[in-house]
Amino acid sequence: MLDGAMLMWFVLTGASLLFVVWDSVTNGVTSWVQRAAWILVTAYTGPVGAFFYLLGCRRPFVGGHDRFTQATWKQGINSEMHCLAGDATGIIVAASIVPAFALSNGWDVTIEYAAAFAFGLFIFQALMMLGMYDGDYLKAVRKTVFAETVSMNFVMVGMIPTMVVLAAAWEGSMNPLEPTFWFRMSLASVVGGILAYPINYWLVNNHLKHGCMTLPGADGPAPGMGHRSPEAVDPTGSHGDMAMKGMEGMHHSMAMKSLPLRESAAWVIGSFAVLLAALWLTHLWVPIRFTAGG
Repeated sequence: MLDGAMLMWFVLTGASLLFVVWDSVTNGVTSWVQRAAWILVTAYTGPVGAFFYLLGCRRPFVGGHDRFTQATWKQGINSEMHCLAGDATGIIVAASIVPAFALSNGWDVTIEYAAAFAFGLFIFQALMMLGMYDGDYLKAVRKTVFAETVSMNFVMVGMIPTMVVLAAAWEGSMNPLEPTFWFRMSLASVVGGILAYPINYWLVNNHLKHGCMTLPGADGPAPGMGHRSPEAVDPTGSHGDMAMKGMEGMHHSMAMKSLPLRESAAWVIGSFAVLLAALWLTHLWVPIRFTAGG
């Protein structure tokens, strides 16, 4: 039964990934990081990722991308993709390597968490926001570390328990050469994405995290919708005054806010508390140890 479920999942994942890659190349109007995030998330979550790509990011027609993605709940989905793509990539890379060292599962989890945080923050958060901080990469890291930390912790609330429990249930699923490894990672990514969505919605709604930004000049006016997209260009093909004003408005509307230090610390501590509670509950089911034999 498991073999049949995996085969169906991998077939659907392959078809979903081909579609998202093709559409990102031929119909994409977002940054390369946003597109890469959706491609990676679809590779990890298969048809689930493709469904939410259609629901929250794909341009329905020329000129319609801004209007289609402007709802806060869709911005929350797009915002989460950066975090989920980076976190899942980091954790999968680490999980592919750590079995070679025959460590206890506690150390495996710790290394995987660190790798997920590094990939999520330094690539899919800071790099994505580089243009909004005048190309200052270190400033982008400082400005996105809060959002990445709380968002990632909720992704890990879903991913780590799922990985640990399924690793114990499916013999051989720690081996990246086995299909059960990839199926386990896919299911963990789906659970992590679901549990992290509420916090990403909250972050976007409070302008603490970016959502989906259409590239200036990449989309045109939306016919019949009574508005011009802020990234529209003039008939000569160059950016005119309206385009420049639109770009300024877009950057202003996407300006990030920050919480007072005490409030930020409370959210970070709270997210770690939720993660530790999830790990404790997992430990009751499958012991998480840092000594030999764990």
